[in-house]
Amino acid sequence: MTETTKYSTRLILAYKIAAVAVSALSVFWAVIFALQGQVLLSLSQILLTLLCLLSLKLANSGRVTTSLYLTQFALLIFVIGLCLIFDVPNADLPRVSHIFLLPLALVGYINFKSNPSLFQGLLIGLSLLSFVVLSSTNYALPFAQPIADEIRTYGVWVNSLIATALSAICVYALQVEMERTDRLARSLGEALWNKEFELHYQPQVDRNGGRIGAEALLRWTPTGGKPVSPAEFIPAAEQAGLMGRIGYWVLQSAMKTLSDWAKSEETRHLTLSVNVSASQFLEDGFERSVLNLVETFGVDPTKLKIELTESVMVANPEIVRAKMHVLRAVGIGMALDDFGTGYSSLGYLRELPLTQLKIDRSFVQSMTDNKRSAALVRSIIQMGLDLELDVLAEGVETREQVSFLTQNGCQAYQGFLFGRPVPLEDFNHPAAAAAA
Repeated sequence: MTETTKYSTRLILAYKIAAVAVSALSVFWAVIFALQGQVLLSLSQILLTLLCLLSLKLANSGRVTTSLYLTQFALLIFVIGLCLIFDVPNADLPRVSHIFLLPLALVGYINFKSNPSLFQGLLIGLSLLSFVVLSSTNYALPFAQPIADEIRTYGVWVNSLIATALSAICVYALQVEMERTDRLARSLGEALWNKEFELHYQPQVDRNGGRIGAEALLRWTPTGGKPVSPAEFIPAAEQAGLMGRIGYWVLQSAMKTLSDWAKSEETRHLTLSVNVSASQFLEDGFERSVLNLVETFGVDPTKLKIELTESVMVANPEIVRAKMHVLRAVGIGMALDDFGTGYSSLGYLRELPLTQLKIDRSFVQSMTDNKRSAALVRSIIQMGLDLELDVLAEGVETREQVSFLTQNGCQAYQGFLFGRPVPLEDFNHPAAAAAA
């Protein structure tokens, strides 16, 4: 999932509007302070403007999460410094700059809902704590240079109005994000009932380009609507607690496909990979439900591969290990997806009954022009070979990439070069689909 797909269009727009508003405000004050001969204050406002412009550039390039983190951390430091050095209250005029910490905390909370992290929680807590402290005390640093009262008289009103407006924008963005999640959750529940989900199949090939299997990829097209990106609806399904039901439907559909493939000489050799989320894998009885489906559909368990990301591994290592051993005991393959993008990968390779490593597409797509990515891909392939694991490269799009991977011992490939994800009928009859 890219950073942009974690957020709604309206949320990103609200964030950009807020960044532009702060930029405009800081330019205004930079001019005022420059005219008053307060060079240090003017430079601080110019610095704030540059920060906002940088955050806008990051957001426009799709790095929204990075932009949010940078903005929050830098503004937190900036506001605290402004309050302790320049915005010093007196008997006539209160301190006002600290109220910007409230919309800052709101921005953090919105991001936390879309992208929970310890760092984000820490930024929210520090913003609120700083607001309370600066509201409750007149403390200033010993070397403080208070702004002149004739400027602060206007600043109290201008900053209060801007901070209030920013808070309103944040509340609106939060409301939009919550409504979007609720709406998606209701639609996802209806999608199961209305049979709106479909599996698409992306070919996996060997060194000779021969098909050895496929990855089943979930797709959703609401009735009468446009397709919804998995990067958008899967997180919503996770938040709504629907991933277990949707994941079970995926497994059922995959088992039926394997059962049908076994009836044909052309497809009975194919394996099928199915992605399983952490919440689904950790459900009580998940492994039993998989074994029951294998028995119900009468499929060869060695033709099924369950793909897990490292987020599953860190959730509850002991339970994950036990479940994996149960599934491996009957021959079901276990693949570690997006290898190299998570944590403690070497520990997982040593302790868990894995059968395949999947090299993340981000490394594959940059390895031909990035020495570090190339070295990392070589290391992953060699590591897999040493541990007697199959190694499959994702996101393969060029012959140059195939050549590099083949020379370094990679055994299997998946990517647009060999086929895009297509409906089952097109996958089973690729020649007819190509002709059409």
